Amino acid sequence: MKPIFTRPITGTWFEFRHHNTKEGKYWNDTLHNFTEEQWRAKIREMKEAGLDQIALLATALKDKAYFKTDIFSEKWQLAVDDPIEIVLDEADKIELKVYMSTGFYGNWRDPRKNMTDPEILKKMLRAMNELAALYGHHASFYGWYYPDETWINGYMDEDFIRYVNLSSAEVHRLDKRFKTLIGPYGTKDLHADDRYVFDLERLDIDFIAYQDEVGVEKSTPDQTAGYFESLKIAHDKVGRAKLWANIELFRFEGEVYQSALLPAPFERIQRQLEAVSPYVEKVFCYEYPALMSKPGSIARLGHPDAESLYERYIHYRKNFEK
Repeated sequence: MKPIFTRPITGTWFEFRHHNTKEGKYWNDTLHNFTEEQWRAKIREMKEAGLDQIALLATALKDKAYFKTDIFSEKWQLAVDDPIEIVLDEADKIELKVYMSTGFYGNWRDPRKNMTDPEILKKMLRAMNELAALYGHHASFYGWYYPDETWINGYMDEDFIRYVNLSSAEVHRLDKRFKTLIGPYGTKDLHADDRYVFDLERLDIDFIAYQDEVGVEKSTPDQTAGYFESLKIAHDKVGRAKLWANIELFRFEGEVYQSALLPAPFERIQRQLEAVSPYVEKVFCYEYPALMSKPGSIARLGHPDAESLYERYIHYRKNFEK
C-alpha cells in the first residue's frame, strides 16, 4: 500500500549563515567556508532531491551584507566573495527558482522595529534596488521573500500588513514579473474566520507558507491538519495569497530556541507531510541544506543524522512516485 502522501517537499529556505548561533552549531562554520564548487554542488543537490524553489533567508545579517554595498560598513568575509551570484548562476543552469530576501537590515531579533522603523525600512528598500540591479538579469531570480515576521495572534498585525504591502509595492515597481513570499508563524493561534479573510484581502502577497510549528514544539502533526483545513477555507474565499505549508524538519538538541537544531526523525516528518498535504498547493521546508545532506557529496553539511534523513526521505519519495 502506498503511503498517504500527496505533496512532496518542493521548496526550502537556505542561508549563508544561521542567524541564531546556538541553533546553527552543526553547520555555520561549514557554510562559512563553503567553496564555489561546494555551493554549486549543494544547489544541484537540492534540485536532484525534487526542489524547484528556494528562498534565501537573509541578504544581510548583524550589520553586514552578503553582497557589495555601502549600506553597512562591513561585508561578510566568506570563503567566496559573492555567494548570491554563485547561487543564482547555478540555479540558472538547472531552472531552479530563487526568492531574494529583503532582510535583515535591522536586528533580526526585533522584527517589529524592522517593520516600522523608517531608517531600517529605508535601508531595506535601498537594498532591494541594489540587489535587483546586481542580480535581476538572472532567469532564476524569481521573486522576493520578506523575513521579518510577527506572531499571528488571532489575526494579522496591522504593522505586518503595512510592512508586507510596502515591500510588495517596491517589488512591483522594480519588476512586475517578481513573485512574493512570506512564511509567518502563529498558525495554531490564528482564527481563520471572516475577519481573517479580510486580513488576507488587504495583504499584497502571492504565497503564504505558514509554519507548521512542529519543530518548535508548539504543534503536533495530529493538530496541524485541522489548522490547514481551516486556512484552506479562508484562502479559497479570497482567491489570492496562495496557501502553502512550511514544515519544520528539525528538533532541538536541548532546550527549545536555546540549543542546536538537529534533523527530526523521518517518521515525524512523514506525519507532518501527510497532515498538510490535502490542503496546500506547495510544501516548503525549513530547511533542506542544514538538515538533509546527500551522502558522499562534496557539499556535506550539518549533523551526521542529516545524511540518514536524506536517504529516508529520498527512498520514501521514490516509493511514492512509483
